[in-house]
Amino acid sequence: MSANSSSTAAALALIADDMRAMDAVIARRLKSEVALVSQVSSYIVAAGGKRLRPALLLLMCGALGYSGDQRHNLAAVVEFIHTATLLHDDVVDESTLRRGRETANEAFGNPASVLVGDFLYSRAFQMMVDAGDMRVMQTLAEATNVIAEGEVLQLMNMHDASLSEEGYLLVIRSKTAKLFEASARLAALLAQSSAALEACCADYGQALGTAFQVIDDVLDYDGDALEMGKNLGDDLREGKATLPLIIAMQRGTELQRKTIREAIETGGTAQMAEIISIVHSTGALTATRAAAAVEAQRALDALQALPQNIYSDALRQLASQLLDRRS
Repeated sequence: MSANSSSTAAALALIADDMRAMDAVIARRLKSEVALVSQVSSYIVAAGGKRLRPALLLLMCGALGYSGDQRHNLAAVVEFIHTATLLHDDVVDESTLRRGRETANEAFGNPASVLVGDFLYSRAFQMMVDAGDMRVMQTLAEATNVIAEGEVLQLMNMHDASLSEEGYLLVIRSKTAKLFEASARLAALLAQSSAALEACCADYGQALGTAFQVIDDVLDYDGDALEMGKNLGDDLREGKATLPLIIAMQRGTELQRKTIREAIETGGTAQMAEIISIVHSTGALTATRAAAAVEAQRALDALQALPQNIYSDALRQLASQLLDRRS
C-alpha cells in the first residue's frame, strides 16, 4: 500500500498492538534447530512488506468484535503461508529483487528457498491445529491448495500471448485473492459469525485481493522501481500476459499486437520502452484501473453487512485507497 496514503496508515495504526503481538508469535515459531531454516526465514520475514493479509484478518476481527488470542496465532499463520509462496514464487520466476533487496533465492540459492518455504508451510499447519477448529483448518487447507493450483496455472500460461481476460482473472483469484479471502473468512469464523456474514467477509477479502493484484500489474508499467522495490518489466521478462498487456493487444494496431505478442512469447524486454508506450497510448492502464475499481466497489458493497465501527471504517478506507496505490 502506498506510503503516501495517510488513511491506510491510520487503518494500520488501529491494529499496531495486534501486529506487534503477531510479530512475537512469528519470532517464537520461526525458531528451528536447523540454523539455515532460521536464517532464511528471518531474512524474508524481516524484509517487511505490506503485511496486508494478516492486517486484514486483524481489522476484520476488530470489526466483528473478536479479541481472543487466536487472532494473533492465525495472523502469523497467514503471514507464514504468504511468505512460503513468495519463496517458491521467486524461485519459479527467477526473481532477483523483492522489496528493494535481494530475494532469498538470490542470497541463499534455490534449494534453500524451496526447502525453507516447505518448512514455513508445515509450521503454518502445525499452528493452525492449535486453533482447534475444523472450519479454520478447512479454510486454510483449501486456500493453500487453491494457491498451489493458481501457481501451476500461471506456469502453464507463461509465454502464452493468447491468454484471455477471464483466464488472467482465474489465475489471480486463485494465486493472490484466495489468501485475502481466507484471511477475512478466518476472522468471521473466530467471531462465530452467521453464515451470511461470513460470506460477506469472504467476498470482501476476495474482491480486495483481486483489486490489489490488478493494480500491482498496472504498476509494472506505470510504477517507480525504487518505490516498488522490484524490477519494472519483471512480468514481461517472465512471459506473463497481465491485464494491461491483454487490453493493449485488444485495442492496438496489428503491429502493436505483434510487438507485445513477441515480447510475451520470448520474454524479451529489449522493446520495453515501446511496449510501455503502447500500453499507455491504447488506454490499457486506464482500462485496467477501471477493472480494479469494479473489484474495489465489490469490496465496499460487501462491507455493508458488517457492524459500523472504526475497524469497518478502516476496511472501507483500505478498499477506497487501493486505487491511489503507487507502490
